Amino acid sequence: MTLPIPVATIGLLLLLSNVFMTVAWYGHLKFKTAPLVTVIFISWGIAFFEYLAQVPANRIGHGHFSAAQLKTIQEVISLSVFAIFSWVYLDEKLGWQHGVGFSLICLGAWFIFHDFS
Repeated sequence: MTLPIPVATIGLLLLLSNVFMTVAWYGHLKFKTAPLVTVIFISWGIAFFEYLAQVPANRIGHGHFSAAQLKTIQEVISLSVFAIFSWVYLDEKLGWQHGVGFSLICLGAWFIFHDFS
């Protein structure tokens, strides 16, 4: 059984890649005493798994989605994953201004997916 292209692209691969990306980019912030070179190499190792999901997701999704739509999907997923990660893992509070800012980005995404011509 093969998954529909949007499910494979968005639900599995882009979501999975963004979890790895967020951990690679921000996970080290709890380990400020670790040597910078160490966290860089660990982040690169984690980012490898991001690419194992991101590249196939874009390859599978392109054609069904335009490149601009793929990037927009990735950014919205990235912000969503990041918001949860920063709240749960970094224990950072998100305020109303974050909600407004994220909503405006989602509004921009809505425009990317609509053809007004």
